[in-house]
Amino acid sequence: MSIALKDRFKGCIVGQCVGDALGFVVEGYTAQICARYVDTELMAGKAGERGRPPYAFGQYTDDTQLTRELLESLASRGGFDAEDYARRIADLFRDDRIVGRGRTTEDAARKLIAGESWESAGVPAPAAGNGSAMRAAPIGLVYRDDPERLIQVAHDQGRITHADPRCSAGAVAIAGAVSMAVSGLRPEASAMAPILADWAGIYDREMAQAIRDLADYADLPPDDAFPIISRAGWEPETRLAFDGIAPFVFPSVLWSLFSVFRTPDDYWQTICTAIAAGGDVDTTAAMAGAISGAYLGIDAVPADLASRLNDNGTWTVSELVALAENAAENLS
Repeated sequence: MSIALKDRFKGCIVGQCVGDALGFVVEGYTAQICARYVDTELMAGKAGERGRPPYAFGQYTDDTQLTRELLESLASRGGFDAEDYARRIADLFRDDRIVGRGRTTEDAARKLIAGESWESAGVPAPAAGNGSAMRAAPIGLVYRDDPERLIQVAHDQGRITHADPRCSAGAVAIAGAVSMAVSGLRPEASAMAPILADWAGIYDREMAQAIRDLADYADLPPDDAFPIISRAGWEPETRLAFDGIAPFVFPSVLWSLFSVFRTPDDYWQTICTAIAAGGDVDTTAAMAGAISGAYLGIDAVPADLASRLNDNGTWTVSELVALAENAAENLS
């Protein structure tokens, strides 16, 4: 597939953002409600007709806010600078600009605001949310040709807020999937899952095995794959009742990967699969959208929906595209 690198960069960032905005409309809702939203709105040509009060459609959440700040930090600093990125995280919370904040990220941000070092602010286990994975896509873009550096930076950007090694494994998996997609590797479980498992296994063997197992059921219908993925990583005695994909790093990362692997050549269907499961769907659609957009490029992302993206009236699609182009030109 001949797609210019800058178009893959743009597709990754805008693809994540559109997925995030579409999922935000029903974030936290049940699987039944989310499936109905997909069937009666997204698949019926009515996407974008409603937002998430008080926001109109187009507002994206902390998933993309933190991703954007990471890419901007990488571009402005010429590579990963943990102190600069930690400051940006703190600023989003200090200025009350964050939308849909995660508890673990906020706890770490408050420590950063109080002057704690980025190396010690991260919340330790058992806090294993998906906050470090949801923002990891830029690492895959920038370090796509350097797996060793990618793995280390995915871990370091994540541990600013999430010190549980399972979170690092999830961040490595998403960054790794983006790195292969932006390099033109078709996102198929048979090709990607073994490599991602090896990389994620540096930080957590259970996550590695769960990713490796995706190759065994990536072709299943979503209704059949859901019970496997939604229960992944939970200890029987601590498993929570959750209608949909929980914000726990295991199921959310796995469902995002599954959504892409199921329809690697179809951005829209990938987003619909990510959202239909219910639960933390802004995040699953954001991560799936980043991987799909990195592979298929900006032209695969619906332009009419992308044109409405904004962050409280700022950081519209033109600014996101300019950031992605700058990164593609100066960090490649």
